[in-house]
Amino acid sequence: MSVSTDQVRGRTFLVTGANSGIGRAVAEALAARHANVILAGRSAERMQPVLDVIRARQPSADARFLHIDVSDLASVRTATGAFLATGEPLDVLINNAGVAGTQALTREGFDLTYATNHIGPFLLTQLLLPRLLESPAARIVNVASAAHLRVRDIPWSVLERRTVPGRSGFLDYAITKLMNVLHARELARRLTGTRVTAYAVHPGGVATNIWRSLPGPVQWLLKHFLLSNEQGARTPLYCATSPDIASGTGRYYDKCREAKPNPLANDAGLARELWVRTEAAVAG
Repeated sequence: MSVSTDQVRGRTFLVTGANSGIGRAVAEALAARHANVILAGRSAERMQPVLDVIRARQPSADARFLHIDVSDLASVRTATGAFLATGEPLDVLINNAGVAGTQALTREGFDLTYATNHIGPFLLTQLLLPRLLESPAARIVNVASAAHLRVRDIPWSVLERRTVPGRSGFLDYAITKLMNVLHARELARRLTGTRVTAYAVHPGGVATNIWRSLPGPVQWLLKHFLLSNEQGARTPLYCATSPDIASGTGRYYDKCREAKPNPLANDAGLARELWVRTEAAVAG
């Protein structure tokens, strides 16, 4: 899909994981169309080349770095506090940062895959909601995956703190992506009557750094069968900007159109339970 300058000019977008992959492609596309873009990531050093490219292509671009590690709840709170203190408006939050195939725990004791893909983004969204609610028409876009279609249930122990890390496999990744879809659904329900809408998207199988924890040869082979980052950015951009889906809040999109999610994603009770359990996890 094509994003018009009129749809984004002057609006402020915050994109997590913007130093590479889909996040970088989304940020570059938005900045090229005169949006104000906040590129959120863990490393100023790794983000600088992205900012340099954006400013070389669009010298007047308003593109800035926000230091945040979405897997670290303390970092999420510090980063959102710094952003909110600026008083700057926020129109669109794109929860893009993700990881797969990890074997590590966060400082708070959560599995790194679950913390990066769901728990941290949940807290980030919660803390930024007051600013999003001030926007004339705000959006929250969760970058999920068709992998969520493979999930048959959610073992709630994955949201508990641990002392020993385990290897997160494909099923763990898929569960986090179902959580992204359920999160968007529950956001839509809770934000009924406001000017904030929420969407979950499958970007396609994309050659991004989400696979960075896999062995090098496996990454090399896998990326030969995947889409480019620019191709993967199309559906997130569509859900972040298209006026055609203003009434489609809470739904799941693939190839720039609404798609049928895992039946579990339509379970309102499951969506509410995930919300309550995640709220308890980030508060603990």
